[in-house]
Amino acid sequence: MNRRTKFLLLALSITLLLRYGYWVLPKPYSKTKIPRPPGYATSTLNSPSPPKAKEPVQRAAHVFRSDGLLEVNPNGSHPIFTLIKAAEAEWTSKLHRASRTIDQAVEEYTRRYKRLPPKGFDDWWDYVIENNVTLPDEYDSIFHSLEPFWGVHPNDLQQTMAAWEVDKAIYVATIGKEKGGPIHVIRNISGPNGEDKNLKRTLLRFVDSLKPFEDKLPDFRAVISPWDNPGILKDYELTDVAIEAAAGKTYIDLKKLPPPKPGWLSACKPSSPARQNPPSFQAANITDLAPQPKIKTFIRDHHLAMDPCLHPSHLVQVGQYLSGNEGPWPERDLIPSFSMCSTPIHLDILPVPPVGIEEPHHLHQWEEKVDERLLWRGRNTGIWFGGGMHWRSSQRVRLVRTATELSGTIKVLRPPREGEEDVGVGVGEEWSRMVVNPAIMDIHFSDQPLGEDETRELLKEMFTFVEHMSVEDSELYKYVMDVDGNGWSSRFRRLLATNSVVFKSTTYPEWFTERVQPWMHYVPISIDYSDLYDAFVFFRGDINREGNHDELARKIAAAGRSWTEKFWRDEDISAYLFRLFLEYARVMSLDRDAMTYKGTF
Repeated sequence: MNRRTKFLLLALSITLLLRYGYWVLPKPYSKTKIPRPPGYATSTLNSPSPPKAKEPVQRAAHVFRSDGLLEVNPNGSHPIFTLIKAAEAEWTSKLHRASRTIDQAVEEYTRRYKRLPPKGFDDWWDYVIENNVTLPDEYDSIFHSLEPFWGVHPNDLQQTMAAWEVDKAIYVATIGKEKGGPIHVIRNISGPNGEDKNLKRTLLRFVDSLKPFEDKLPDFRAVISPWDNPGILKDYELTDVAIEAAAGKTYIDLKKLPPPKPGWLSACKPSSPARQNPPSFQAANITDLAPQPKIKTFIRDHHLAMDPCLHPSHLVQVGQYLSGNEGPWPERDLIPSFSMCSTPIHLDILPVPPVGIEEPHHLHQWEEKVDERLLWRGRNTGIWFGGGMHWRSSQRVRLVRTATELSGTIKVLRPPREGEEDVGVGVGEEWSRMVVNPAIMDIHFSDQPLGEDETRELLKEMFTFVEHMSVEDSELYKYVMDVDGNGWSSRFRRLLATNSVVFKSTTYPEWFTERVQPWMHYVPISIDYSDLYDAFVFFRGDINREGNHDELARKIAAAGRSWTEKFWRDEDISAYLFRLFLEYARVMSLDRDAMTYKGTF
């Protein structure tokens, strides 16, 4: 290399160093390749590599809390994207791992519950296969509701149940199967004027739901309450001892039970939020709207989010609990009794309420639904309106007040526009209730107010009671709200079947809880409604529909409709009840081992 060439290379290196930060020195006896700075113009000779693609922005993660809530990180993208993605993955996994043969089902049952299935499991499996029942492993609620009774000697259980039948004759009835005969009402509720014919009709409808498989069930006797509410409050210490005995295959000594404690809190673990930070029952009858929480949350696990032990504010926001103030005394014994609904702090065994399956009057396609407000109509049920009751704090009153209030503002997470999916969601914007509520909410009490005379007059002053809306008109709404009344909401299936997006707020787990997927088939809403506007405007958009996610809403509506057709048929109800009463008959049997499935070999 001559002196002139070396000088030119040195000059070029200095130029590159000063302009781009590159320093080039030639290597002896090698061909020198001069590196190109980023963005350097290409040519046919020594073409540089194309610039690397821009790395996607990694947004901060939201917090998945152990109480079933997602805590919003303002620097993260909108959390509903995360919740929908997680829901779809969980549902796909559940479908994929479902048992396909009876051997797989027995193996999965044994893995989950540490015991063999009940006698008749093969007959139940045949019913599942013949009727295309999906997700045959997902009946954990049956296990959890019956597990405490495994820690009680069956002779003690039968005596306890017999005493309960007598002591609560005006509240509970008895159904059963005797000497291989048909299932029938053994004893109806005896009211002050004798047998209650209306309640007997309810019981007969329930018995009818057991008829498809009654010849496959062993003899049993079951106490059942046909009322709206559960009635057997859990005693945590007693239940915990019984479950521990069940795990050890022993029985508790009924003469050495822990002393009961009064109130709702007796159902909660000592380390639970409710026991550590109990709510103020004296301040339950609030007159103002609940304050908006400083930290935004959404439901990620609906079952956990229903538990008042994890969310003590439920005890002063739901009529079921408000009606009892601090709460009743729990029962001294573990009582195997069925009720039409239950809560996470009750021991009532949950069947399927005898409510008929309703189909839409006319199935409207998504594009045919012309109203994009959130719809709810209903009576002011959920608690007795009068007599010093804390009805102002009950779930339906709070819902209507929230959606019709015109004063003040509400802080709402701004729905992300197209291209803003990775933008931080922030802490929310202040929106005027006077502008927002009339534009996007259509939530009102209907008909005439219920309650004592004085309270009814007060309700008329507080709210506008509108005429009853026909089912046909309600099916033209894209978005509908479902909220509890005196007990569980019996309209949930009908609403899902209308091809609308259902926003559901409830404190009652139902028979299908493990078999439905929140954020895929419906949108779960907190008991305090703190996430209602954030969730609704994500799908609907703001008052001008900006930021709407109409395609995601359409997808959830269609998935909910499809779910009712595949997972909430008469056959699915029968499969649940068949398995429930096989399990119940075994735990109540004096010879549980003889009532256990031993296989076909």
